[in-house]
Amino acid sequence: MSVNKAVASAAEAVADIPSGASIAVGGFGLCGIPSILIQALLEQGADRLSVVSNNCGVDDWGLGILLANQRISKMTSSYVGENKEFERQFLSGELEVHLTPQGTLAEKLRAGGSGIAAFFTQTGVGTQVAEGGLPLLYNPDGTTKKVSEPKQTQIFMVDGQEKEFVLEEAIATDFALVHAELGDRHGNLVFNKSARNFSPAAAMAGKICIAQVEKLVEPGELDPDQIHLPGVYVHRVLEVGPDIEKRIERRTVRDAK
Repeated sequence: MSVNKAVASAAEAVADIPSGASIAVGGFGLCGIPSILIQALLEQGADRLSVVSNNCGVDDWGLGILLANQRISKMTSSYVGENKEFERQFLSGELEVHLTPQGTLAEKLRAGGSGIAAFFTQTGVGTQVAEGGLPLLYNPDGTTKKVSEPKQTQIFMVDGQEKEFVLEEAIATDFALVHAELGDRHGNLVFNKSARNFSPAAAMAGKICIAQVEKLVEPGELDPDQIHLPGVYVHRVLEVGPDIEKRIERRTVRDAK
């Protein structure tokens, strides 16, 4: 019997996400973000969320709308530069922030979805990423309330040379939210060019992955060689259509010649 993972509405898709849940969210900047699912989560009302994503959107779009409504208590990301409310909440002690090197964040998510507990990387060696002391949470008066702990390091032989590596723990979350161009009722997903970005890794990390897709097709319609994420990682699929609003952070053009 065929497994149909399609759901009828965004509200149904996110209905069981509780307050205090951890959520991995795909996207890079505003490219490839699951905006419909994020809006539905805002309307659903869950708060005290621990979110893992490349960034936290902008002040009025993407994850920024959850942040502006005080729904996120902890953010793990690699970039925060386009969101003034993010800066305000972090510096005022309202938001815990775990800044993570971008490639490390992607691998932490991929490892979490692959059953790998931790991995060694050279990224961050010799910095506070490895040595600890990075501010994670401030007090309202600006003093530091919580800092990162030192991480285990180890020497490995690489190309005949001793090199130091730092141990990074994997990330696994309760839920994952992603956006794809195509999906079938079994949950197989195809992403559009650079909009793939963090989404496969985020989807893998979530115990329950919810995908919004621009076009929903029947099983067998997708070329197996073109599938970017197999349906084994995806639990719910919502068709949102191709005409949903899509934004970019900075539009840069040149004069026509």
